[in-house]
Amino acid sequence: MKDLSKILNHIGEDRESYFNAVAPPIFQTSNFSFNSVHELRSSLDKEYEIPFYTRGNNPTVAILRKKLAALEGTEDALVFASGCAAIAAAVMSVVKNGDHVVCVKKPYSWTHKLFQNYLTDYGVETTMVDGTNVENFRLAIKGNTTLIYLETPNSITFELQDLKAIGKLAKKHQITTVCDNSYSTPLYQRPAELGIDLVVHSASKYIGGHSDLVAGVLCGSKQHINRIFGSEFMTIGGIVSPNEAWLMIRGLRTLPIRLERSAATAKKIIDYLENHPKVERVLFPYSKNHPQHALAKQQMEGCGGLFSIVLKAKDITGVEKFCDALQLFLLACSWGGHESLIFPTCALYNSTNYKNSELPWSLVRMYVGLEDPNELIIDLEQALAII
Repeated sequence: MKDLSKILNHIGEDRESYFNAVAPPIFQTSNFSFNSVHELRSSLDKEYEIPFYTRGNNPTVAILRKKLAALEGTEDALVFASGCAAIAAAVMSVVKNGDHVVCVKKPYSWTHKLFQNYLTDYGVETTMVDGTNVENFRLAIKGNTTLIYLETPNSITFELQDLKAIGKLAKKHQITTVCDNSYSTPLYQRPAELGIDLVVHSASKYIGGHSDLVAGVLCGSKQHINRIFGSEFMTIGGIVSPNEAWLMIRGLRTLPIRLERSAATAKKIIDYLENHPKVERVLFPYSKNHPQHALAKQQMEGCGGLFSIVLKAKDITGVEKFCDALQLFLLACSWGGHESLIFPTCALYNSTNYKNSELPWSLVRMYVGLEDPNELIIDLEQALAII
C-alpha cells in the first residue's frame, strides 16, 4: 500500500500541539470547555469535526479515525465500542420499515441475529443467499431492496464474494453495500476501492492486535459517515473510550509485521495439515485447494493466520479430545492477537445461543499467532495422534 508507513506513524498526529510527544496523549476527558457562549454555540454546530463532548468527538479518537480512513481508502471513519455496534450502525443507517436486505449466508453470528431476530421486529425483511455466485444477489433483489450485506472472506468457513461485481450490481439498482472486512484488514483487502459503500471491522481482531480491547470500525464517504454520526452514532452512543483508541493506534504501528509473521507461520502449518491423514480438508482462501482461490488472489493482497480444518473424527468426543490435548493453542473465540487459538464448532451444539448451528461438528477454526511454527506443529502432531 502506498504511504503505509506514513499512515501508521504520522497521519493525524499533530505532535507540535502536544509538546512533540512521539506517542499521542490519551485525552481522558468527558467534555471540553469554551471561552464564550459564541464559541460554545459555534462548536456545538461543528461537533462532527471538533471536540465538544467525548461521546461525539475526542482528539485521541480523531487521530485513530484519520488513520483508519486512510488505510481503507475512504474519506472518513467512526470507531465504536464493538464490531457489533459498528455493524448495527451501518445497517440501521440504511434500512427502515418495509425495506428488504440481501445478506450472505453464514455471516458473523451476531450479524445473523441482527437481521433474523432484531430487524424483523421493525418490518425489515432479509433474504440470505449463497454469496459465492453473483447471480444469487441479482435474483434476490426486489423493488424495496435497500442494502446488500457482505462478509468476505467469511471468518469460519471462508467463502468469498466478488466485491467488484456485486458493487457494480448494487450501484445499478441504487442499493447501498456494506462489507465486513475484519478477516483481511485494510492491508490485505480494501472493499471501498472495489465499489463497496461502507466497510466495517471488528477492531478487537488484527487492528487492536493484543487481545486487550473490544472495538469496531466503520469507514465510508464523508457524507455517509457524517449522517451516521448525527444519527446512529450519537443517538445510540456505542462509542469507544480514548484509552482504547490509544491502544488501537499502538496496535496499528505493528500491524504489517504482525500480519506478515502470522501469515508466514500459518502457511507452514497449513502445508503440514493438508498432508495429515487425520485432516479431511483445510479451509483457507489462499490454499490452492480452495474453490475460490483465483478470486482470493484477485481481490486480496494476502491472507492472515485464520483458517479452519475439518477433522476425520468418528464423533464429537474425538474432536473434543483433540482440542483438549492442545497445549499451545488456547481454547477461545476471536483472533488477531499474539496468541494462537482454536474454536471447535461442536462447542456451539446445544448451547443457549447456538443450539441450531448448521456448522459441522467436525470443524475447528484455528488462528495462528506469533509463536514459533515448529513448536505449534509439534503441539498439533501430539493432539492429532489422539484422534
